[in-house]
Amino acid sequence: MNPIETLHAFVRVAELHSFTQAAEQLGCPKASVSLAIQQLEAQVGARLLLRTTRRVQLTPDGALFYERSKDVLADLDELQGLFRQQPEQLSGRLRVDMPVSTARNLVLPRLPEFMCQHPLLKLELSCTDRRVDLVREGFDCVLRVGRLEESGLVARPLGQLAQVNCASPAYLQAQGHPQTLADLAGHQLVHYQSPLGARGGGWEWCDERGQCHTLPMQGALSVNSTEAYQAACLAGLGLIQAPLAGLRPWMDSGQLVEVLPRYRAPPLPVSLLYPHRRQLARRVQVFMDWLAGVLIPYVDGPSDSARSASQSSNSMVP
Repeated sequence: MNPIETLHAFVRVAELHSFTQAAEQLGCPKASVSLAIQQLEAQVGARLLLRTTRRVQLTPDGALFYERSKDVLADLDELQGLFRQQPEQLSGRLRVDMPVSTARNLVLPRLPEFMCQHPLLKLELSCTDRRVDLVREGFDCVLRVGRLEESGLVARPLGQLAQVNCASPAYLQAQGHPQTLADLAGHQLVHYQSPLGARGGGWEWCDERGQCHTLPMQGALSVNSTEAYQAACLAGLGLIQAPLAGLRPWMDSGQLVEVLPRYRAPPLPVSLLYPHRRQLARRVQVFMDWLAGVLIPYVDGPSDSARSASQSSNSMVP
């Protein structure tokens, strides 16, 4: 078997959990499939499949290799289609990661229109506040909100999200409405820490010259997810500083109230990250363009600070 035929064989064995059934579907002897997989494992230097008398299962390395193999085969089909007179519809698997609240509030409400335009596309959407390993976990692109660190990835800046300071009406009724930075000494800040146990931050704000400052603040509660961060504020457990885009529904309904508008935290850069490749798959390019369009109403112009290729550090997400 040639390399492409070997990848096809490996994918079929992985999906059917059987060398016999894979050989039948591929129309070749079982011995040929078995030999091709053995040679593949020798080439990559890892055991990809666990063989028992009843079932064939993927090893952890095999599971990762399986996901990337599907991407390679889909990219090959797409490459072959570049020279057809009538371009094919987008197809294959698209694996994307983004913050939970960004997906819930901004992306998922608009996603049906994208899926309707590309019915042959299979989208795997990971929603998490943790930093995923884009390359090892097989993501085509990830959306990051916050400061970026050098990582060797390519970053596409999308803009910046303005932040606001919020509290619930119940909290303000009990603790009072702060009017100055000095008033914060008598207030509680919900701390966002990722991971938990990290050194807590404080109240962030920028002066008239654009210089940013941090004022240490007390707070009895620390959380490591944006869902909990917002819920804690709604429950009256303290003040928070977070992107306006994610808090607007609660602000519009009066469930959250802005405080100290003159002392907002600096805006957060929004970036799309993807591996450095000479040519991105068309499905990835189309999705990233669509996502950038979805976010236009919520972001200001692209941030110069986000132009380096990097991954997110501990940062708030909308």
